Amino acid sequence: MEKMVEYTALIALVEHVFVAMGCPQDQAKTGAMALVSADLRGIDSHGVARLSGYVRLWEAKRVNAAPRIAIIHETPSTAVMDGDQGLGLVVAPAAMDVAISKAAQVGTGWVSVGNSNHFGIAAFHAMRALEKNMIGIVMTNASALVAPTFSKERMLGTNPICVAVPSGDEPPFVADMATTTAANGKLEMLQRKQLEAPLGWIQDAEGNQVTDAHALKNGGALLPLGGNREQGSHKGYALGSIVDIFSAVLSGANFGPWVPPFPAYVPMPDNQPGKGVGHFFGAMRIDAFRKSEDFKRDMDLWIRRFRAADPITADQPVLIPGDPERAMEQHRRMHGIPLLEVVWQDLATIAEKFNIKF
Repeated sequence: MEKMVEYTALIALVEHVFVAMGCPQDQAKTGAMALVSADLRGIDSHGVARLSGYVRLWEAKRVNAAPRIAIIHETPSTAVMDGDQGLGLVVAPAAMDVAISKAAQVGTGWVSVGNSNHFGIAAFHAMRALEKNMIGIVMTNASALVAPTFSKERMLGTNPICVAVPSGDEPPFVADMATTTAANGKLEMLQRKQLEAPLGWIQDAEGNQVTDAHALKNGGALLPLGGNREQGSHKGYALGSIVDIFSAVLSGANFGPWVPPFPAYVPMPDNQPGKGVGHFFGAMRIDAFRKSEDFKRDMDLWIRRFRAADPITADQPVLIPGDPERAMEQHRRMHGIPLLEVVWQDLATIAEKFNIKF
């Protein structure tokens, strides 16, 4: 059973919740837009279904609702920022804006962030660069739920990568992906729907691939992109490791098995080497490489040629990264966002907690 809700109503609710937690109004608005952007783009696992998780982190004093986000080291093209334990939904846009500002001045900008929290979907932050005629690159590490190839032990997060590239007349290229076969949020959605996971998503405590969507609760682990060695899981493991290093080893955040868990009830890892969750942001000005109009002309050609690739079946044309999410956003802006009954009830409980009409 699902309920349809206008996206503006969800943004308003989340903004009111963040303000009630103590967020400044401008940060609350940005954070709300970042969170609901996931629902708009069809990434329901990272949208308002996670709002209660952020509230619980705040109640556990693991989130600072009014952070003093600061640059602690910088050069003309790089910076390291401390998120002051803020909501990643707020810290990430601030860091991406610094990367964009540096790119505007010297051609490219690179920012590594520590002492932050979960920042929602990477695409929201990477796509900020598109507004400035730049390429956006975003990564973040996450709590350890993923077993490296040949391992039974959880060592990495789902550690997504997003690259957003502007074009001319065509829509932008936006590749936003976890470095695992599936993000943990998708597993959580299967759990809510009481469905099994496809083979290749998860392994049990002994390292055997299983379809039990609840296997993580029994000592299992998510699998790197590829699923197993024969299908290239070592490549997914390497990609997740790169994200971890760029986001955390470079910024002084926690990395590997020491990254703080998103669920507030899960104990923090012992002997953490850094602070909080880590992110990495890049912005590249197109005209730092070639004339913007020439690049966009060729991007349009690239996109059109790939779309025209001979499909395997006539009913499924070849897509460009970002196409499904763009189509979903257009549909949901017009027709509303479907919420599972359990998510609706969760939001109603949160609204009641903060005395907000919903």
